Amino acid sequence: PRKGSVYSGSLEGDDELMAIFERTYGPVQRRDFRPQAKPKRRDELPEKQAIKTPEDLGPEYLLVDGYNIIFAWDELKAIARDNLDAARQKLMDLMSNYQGYKKCQVILVFDAYKVPRGTGEISKYHNIYVVYTKEAETADAYIEKTTYELSRKKYRVRVATSDYAEQMIILGHGALRLSATTFHAEVEQATGQINALLQRQNNRLSRSRPVAAAMERARKKS
Repeated sequence: PRKGSVYSGSLEGDDELMAIFERTYGPVQRRDFRPQAKPKRRDELPEKQAIKTPEDLGPEYLLVDGYNIIFAWDELKAIARDNLDAARQKLMDLMSNYQGYKKCQVILVFDAYKVPRGTGEISKYHNIYVVYTKEAETADAYIEKTTYELSRKKYRVRVATSDYAEQMIILGHGALRLSATTFHAEVEQATGQINALLQRQNNRLSRSRPVAAAMERARKKS
């Protein structure tokens, strides 16, 4: 994948990217970027307004540009120097753990455009989807196409990549983008939360074992 500038994964800076995109490709018909209407006066508001929860907005999808992330994260890049397969496997495991914590639909995409006669492959790895693109198709192209289709269906879509050109295109399709740096921090936070939860569970088990043993001894004596 092409290398590009690193941007924050928040909405800060999206206006600038949007302006660049529109100068290049023309206006983007996207409701999220239309000016907000002036708030109604209190006496004009209906008695009850339904508040939409994330569940009401449909599923959330996260598309990850696999090789872009591998070569942007130092720990994965170090593994890839010796064994690219091992780096891919490590990223797949990290994404599986991340999905278990975040509960979004994760689609991890790897380039296969350098693989002769590659026909493309989509497989399920535990709780995530792993895509190997077909011959002559880059991960960028697959992600851009998929983002467009998902956004058309009003799904929430995020894309993890630091590819500058790809960021502009997915933004125009209605997706939010995460730089490799921001995504790394998000994954580390999720991993820390998972480890803390497992530690609490282990502590509870450790405390309960002496009690269970004492109860078992008392039962045998009775």
